[in-house]
Amino acid sequence: MSGFDLDQLRTLVAVLDAGSLTAAAPKVFLSQSSVSEQMRKLEERAGQALLIRGKSGVSATPAGERLLAHARAILALSEEAYRDLRGVALQGELRLCITDYFRPGDVAGMLRRLNEQYPQVRMHVTIMKSGAIEAAYERGEIDVGISMVILERGAGKGRPQGPVLRRESLLWMAADGAQATRGALPLLALPETCALRQYAERLLSRRSVPYAVAHVASGVAGLQLAIAAGLGVACLNESALAPGITRAQWPGLPPLPEVEFRLLPPRPGEDRFIELAREAIVRAMR
Repeated sequence: MSGFDLDQLRTLVAVLDAGSLTAAAPKVFLSQSSVSEQMRKLEERAGQALLIRGKSGVSATPAGERLLAHARAILALSEEAYRDLRGVALQGELRLCITDYFRPGDVAGMLRRLNEQYPQVRMHVTIMKSGAIEAAYERGEIDVGISMVILERGAGKGRPQGPVLRRESLLWMAADGAQATRGALPLLALPETCALRQYAERLLSRRSVPYAVAHVASGVAGLQLAIAAGLGVACLNESALAPGITRAQWPGLPPLPEVEFRLLPPRPGEDRFIELAREAIVRAMR
């Protein structure tokens, strides 16, 4: 039988979007070895190499680029056929709110895939703090929200629990080559309303680590600039590591838990369009 396997095409898209087999694995809910095997079978099916493998990850060969374009179109058509046969039309306006801590690369890929698969959906995307997202969701001001939950006993108590999109570690971060200084820890943070700042300050206080807020940024991008500039140490999720930023080697810093990024749970009696949009977002994050 000629043709390509949809799961293998979906994995190809995930691999090239993520830039590596390892990074693609959780997006398609497979092990790294299973992703590698799927790519081997797909290249065998195509009769030529599709990926260029290197120390920094993978990229597409010219044949891989051509098949990637076909794969996106095929997967979008598969979604369209499913919706047509199920009598589902996803179109309308969607108010989507995402925490600033959620990795920008994943957001960009998610929005691109949603636009490819659901061109009739007009999205209004806002970046906010998790607490503000949850409050706006409760007031009915947004349709779908992605917030961050700290995975430590009591830290996320009472927070909404929805589908998990991603889990990663929190880290203390500083500039490359930064050296610990005497005196209070120079803490870099977002404004006082930020739940992660509040958590970090409580943790430092409980562990009797002296600190002083040395710089306040309005968002994660500004905080990354302050870290890279060597202004101090910040508590951020692992995907915020960037050129010029590394794990802080300050003595006495307490260990940090993991965080989860979750879709806020459905409201009772939620509109069918919002329900379908939520399901589409979960698929787009794979």
